[in-house]
Amino acid sequence: MTSPGFQYPIFGPEIQCPHCRQTIPALTLTDTYLCQRHGAFESNPKTGELIHLQSGRHWRLWKDEWYRQHTHPDGIRFEIHEALDRLYTQGYRATRVIIAQRYQELISTYLERSTPWRGQNDAQNLASTVFRWSLVPILKKNPAGT
Repeated sequence: MTSPGFQYPIFGPEIQCPHCRQTIPALTLTDTYLCQRHGAFESNPKTGELIHLQSGRHWRLWKDEWYRQHTHPDGIRFEIHEALDRLYTQGYRATRVIIAQRYQELISTYLERSTPWRGQNDAQNLASTVFRWSLVPILKKNPAGT
């Protein structure tokens, strides 16, 4: 007799869809989860990733949240903006942003050709711009009306 735990993919009988956060079921005896809105996601037991079959996007679970694994700077920028919007609607603002070490090479090209922050001219420290992207986020509650 097979253990019930072996009938489901590595993340268990159900997960939250990385896109819409709705609870979605696993298909028994497969490595697949099926969201009615977003389609099939396949879990990879070797890498611990979840792969959206239609788009090929890869996701990893960390602290009960799905995080997309990026291959292009625009994806990272989009995710940062999405997270900042979410914080803002909760009454917070991020004073700093952290970029994972594995993405620093990917995003460094973007930072080198983007315009410097706060009116700095090109002669001023590009390193300070890169440094701002690699700091730990510190959250502050926005006072009412600001």
